[in-house]
Amino acid sequence: MGSSRHPDQHQHDQRHPEPGAPEDPAGSLAEVVRTPLSRRTLIGAAGAAAALTAVSWSPAFRVAPAEAASAAPPDFPAGLTVYQQAWSNWSGEIVVSPLWTCSPSSPNDVVTLANWAYAQGWKIRARGKGHGWSPLLEPNGASGNILMVDTTENLTAVTVHSGSPASVTAQAGVTMLNLLTDLENAGYGLTNTPAPGDLTLGGVLAIDGHGSSVPAAGETLAAGHTFGSVSNLVTSLTAVVWSASANAYVLQTFSRSDPDIAAFLVHLGRAFITSATLTVGPNVRMRCQSTYTTNVATLFAPPASAGSNSYAALVNQTGRVETIWFPFTTVPWLKVWSVSPSKPFFSVEVNSPFNYSFADSVTTTESGYIADILNGDVGITPTFENLEMSIVGSGLIVTGTWDIWGWAKNTQLYVLPSTLQVTANGYAILCARANLQRVVSEFYTYLNNALNAYAANGQYPMNGPWEVRVTGLDNPGDCGVAGAVQPQLSALRPRPDEPAWDTAVWMDVLTVPGTPQSQQFYRETEQWVLSNYTGSYAAVRPEWSKGWGYSGTAGWSDPTILGTTIPNAYRVGQAVGDNWDTALATLDRYDPARIYSNTFLDGFLP
Repeated sequence: MGSSRHPDQHQHDQRHPEPGAPEDPAGSLAEVVRTPLSRRTLIGAAGAAAALTAVSWSPAFRVAPAEAASAAPPDFPAGLTVYQQAWSNWSGEIVVSPLWTCSPSSPNDVVTLANWAYAQGWKIRARGKGHGWSPLLEPNGASGNILMVDTTENLTAVTVHSGSPASVTAQAGVTMLNLLTDLENAGYGLTNTPAPGDLTLGGVLAIDGHGSSVPAAGETLAAGHTFGSVSNLVTSLTAVVWSASANAYVLQTFSRSDPDIAAFLVHLGRAFITSATLTVGPNVRMRCQSTYTTNVATLFAPPASAGSNSYAALVNQTGRVETIWFPFTTVPWLKVWSVSPSKPFFSVEVNSPFNYSFADSVTTTESGYIADILNGDVGITPTFENLEMSIVGSGLIVTGTWDIWGWAKNTQLYVLPSTLQVTANGYAILCARANLQRVVSEFYTYLNNALNAYAANGQYPMNGPWEVRVTGLDNPGDCGVAGAVQPQLSALRPRPDEPAWDTAVWMDVLTVPGTPQSQQFYRETEQWVLSNYTGSYAAVRPEWSKGWGYSGTAGWSDPTILGTTIPNAYRVGQAVGDNWDTALATLDRYDPARIYSNTFLDGFLP
């Protein structure tokens, strides 16, 4: 079953609010109608620093060998085309000048490239969409003998296998949008999936991509689904690995019961996966209700005073909740999904994803505020944050999307490349479900107090939202394979010594890159998180695609966090021979020449 189609965007009819719809928080819809702003205009308006929020991570251009300023890779395999291409990551903080790039047509071509790289002393990097923050693909300014291998052009095949259990075999370069579309057409879907549709399957598996869902009160997990990461659904995968007997890199398929697959299920860029087979379950209809009428202090109240509108209470009701709170505002954008086989009367049926068009472009007003903030006028941050929330509230009404209903993916996918591209830290807090409200309440209290203390000194290090999601953990039994092993490097790996921990709370703090004091603030926040969620109460693991390891001047750079704190988070409670060190040893055994590495990974995953 092919996966190259790109469904047209579904256009909503504007309509007047139905009974029970949220009120317009801005007082007048006309005041916050979003006028799309081109990236070129944004860059011109906001200056070089603000341009970081607008750079597309998609490759910008191609340069053929004859036009390149540097010599082409030596003895490049015949029949494969090589070219130079520049790119940047999602937030624009990682920018790489033109690197030699190849788009293989088949997994066998990847084998050819791996053996070429081994013979020539080059590195090859599996590149999907680059929609991430951390330097797992390449650090900023990477150069040298590096070959980018673009999986998105040709390694996109999808085959759905009906039956019981059902499964899907997909190549690593297929986007999640196309994969979920193919599954939907065959009657299947995923419970947990990231919000952007332009992520590749390979990228999602590399960093334990996830969604936001745990079992609602009384809910039983349906066969073929998981409340954990997408990696937890893998039943087998194929990778290009070193074979000692062949003295070469070869294609090898690993089953989910093979102990070695535990290192590949979440590999952080230290492997090259060409395809994977995942178990899948029946697709479901989902309702997503968006509101902005619950006070943030009520939503994140301390457990002793938490009521029916608390975060934990809402999670108990439906199991699927996300909140987006802009500091210095009183109400967050609250999304509550629920499984709903029949369309509720007031819901709008949606037949495609990305339904929040008001969040998918940058207005001229927003651009002006960003420019002013980055030019030093940080005192307008509260005004900017309130503008952002007003746009959400009015946008929900103008587009009629405060209550939507459709197949799962059409409510789960909502982030487009044109969304304001900010930087973000990210952590998974492992805890018992009973402590969910305590976890979010403590973080809100810390964040609110810290930002108010900064504001009292005329400083505003955060000008994006705080986002909260909740998932289950990676229970290997969910994939349906007898003897299935756990992903060793997944943030959602259970802790055998803490059997009550069944929940992960994902926390992301967003801001525009280059915001004054933001690096210091990220450092302080990370240190507080690590000191607060400890002992038998909770534990912290990084969200691999986001920011972590803050030194105070940069992310991914604190030697203690990189060399001790994070590795220990994957050792504590795990059996010797099945932990962080085991995963690194396995990845090295299948890539002893470290052709699948970069300068950052050489230090972080030595």
